[in-house]
Amino acid sequence: MKKNIAIIDLGTNTFNLLIVELRGDKYEVLFQNKISVKLGEGGINKGFIAPTPFARGIDAMKTHKKTIEDYGVNGVFAFATSAIRDAENGAEFVKNIKEICGIEIQVISGDKEAEYIYHGVRSGVKMTNSTSLIIDIGGGSTEFIIANNQEIFWKKSFPLGASRLLQKTQPSEPITKQETEKLVHYLNLELQPLVLAAKEHCITEIIGSSGSFDSLSEMIDLNYYQRELFKNGTEYVYDMQDFEKIYTKIIASTKEERLKMKGLIPMRADMIVVSCILLKTVLDLLNISHMRSSTYSLKEGVLTDLFEK
Repeated sequence: MKKNIAIIDLGTNTFNLLIVELRGDKYEVLFQNKISVKLGEGGINKGFIAPTPFARGIDAMKTHKKTIEDYGVNGVFAFATSAIRDAENGAEFVKNIKEICGIEIQVISGDKEAEYIYHGVRSGVKMTNSTSLIIDIGGGSTEFIIANNQEIFWKKSFPLGASRLLQKTQPSEPITKQETEKLVHYLNLELQPLVLAAKEHCITEIIGSSGSFDSLSEMIDLNYYQRELFKNGTEYVYDMQDFEKIYTKIIASTKEERLKMKGLIPMRADMIVVSCILLKTVLDLLNISHMRSSTYSLKEGVLTDLFEK
């Protein structure tokens, strides 16, 4: 029996919608889309959702609601992450969505978010019994998961999302050497729990999850190889020299210049700088020289979890 379900990931930067048709133990993707909401703009480090992004979030959910109705969806699974769970008016936002759209939102913990990300990434890339460090750089938080293809060994959600870091540092355009060094120093201190966990496990690679990693992959392919990736795949393997080149280009650029860069969508033009610095800091701290990325993330992890129930 066919059944259409919708999964909504209410992230800090984007509200992501995935609609699939279930067919026994398989599914077909019918529709997927993301709407930029920048929910953390102007208030994320103060613990609230400011009025303008609050309204953007409501409008985004209205749009998703109409799409869900158009596809005759039988069940909706909506999950809210960092910006909503940490905001003093997060419960009010969830209540408004329920009243306006009739959609019940489950606000999940950082640990649960990390679990869903792991299951999503594992279904998108081929993992082995070697230990990987999965990274999901969100707007409000960044999740780190040390795992292999069988289990999670360690996981932690850090309040180091790109929106938080951007509003905390308010860097120049382009970011100065001093500002970069100050941010790296801050990240080095904040990431000590990750460093300690990494010492207990032999990490062989980083696997990036969606978001900023999608942008980096697209930028590398379009700028250096004149090709478009991910037409039929869900995994990307980085040449680390290419990453170093695109990192240097991004760090040296102004927002106006980044908006013109191939492969970088406009909503990530301001946050890609701090995201890259965070990633480069982790690579340097842990001395890792192999990196892949997965187009699958939280919403695909939720889908995997639904199949296992």
